Amino acid sequence: MYVAVEGVIGVGKTTLARLLAERLGTESLLEVVEENPFLPLFYQDPARWGFKVQVFFLLSRYKQLLSLAQPSLFTRGVVADYLFDKDAIFASMNLSGAEWELYRDLYRQLAPRIPTPDLTIYLRAPLPVILERIRRRGRVFEKQMDPAYLARLNEHYEQHFATYPHPLWVLETQAFDFADSEADRDWVVRQVQQRLEVPAPYKA
Repeated sequence: MYVAVEGVIGVGKTTLARLLAERLGTESLLEVVEENPFLPLFYQDPARWGFKVQVFFLLSRYKQLLSLAQPSLFTRGVVADYLFDKDAIFASMNLSGAEWELYRDLYRQLAPRIPTPDLTIYLRAPLPVILERIRRRGRVFEKQMDPAYLARLNEHYEQHFATYPHPLWVLETQAFDFADSEADRDWVVRQVQQRLEVPAPYKA
C-alpha cells in the first residue's frame, strides 16, 4: 500500500501523513525540506536560484521514492507527505527557457521509475488559512513568502490535479483540525480506509 498526501506549502501534508501512517500501521516517508541549501536563497532571488533548488529537490525526492520500487523495504506499506509530480509542478512555475527544457528532460528520464500511489490525497485550503498555518509552523525562510507566490502555486496544483489520471481524493481541510481533534482524525482515517478497502487496525 502506497498513499501520497499532496497540496500547497503549509496545507497540512506532513501532519496528515504522520497520522495516517500511525493509524494504518504503515511506515511514513517524509520530505526533507530543510536540507536543501538553496531554498532560503531561492526565496530571496527566485530567478537566480530556481534551477539549483529544483534540481536538488528532484534528485532528493527521486532517491527517496525510488526505494518504493523495492517492496521488501516497505512490507507494511508507506504514506508519503509528497508526490513525485510535485517537483514538476514547482519547476513549471519557477523555471523557463533553457533551464526549464533541461529540467524537463531530466524529470522525464526519472519519473517512469517511480511507482504510482494506490491513493493520492490532495489537500486544499483557502489562502488565508494556508498563510496562518505557515506562520504557526515558524520556518524562518518561509516567513517572508509572498502570498502572490502561493496563489500562483495553488493555480498550478489545481491545473495538475484537474487531469490527474490515478486514484485521487480531494479534501477541503479548512473545516478540519487533524492536529488536535480526535474526531477529525478518526473521520479522515475511516475515509482513507474505505477508499483503499483495508480493514481498520485501530479502535475509533
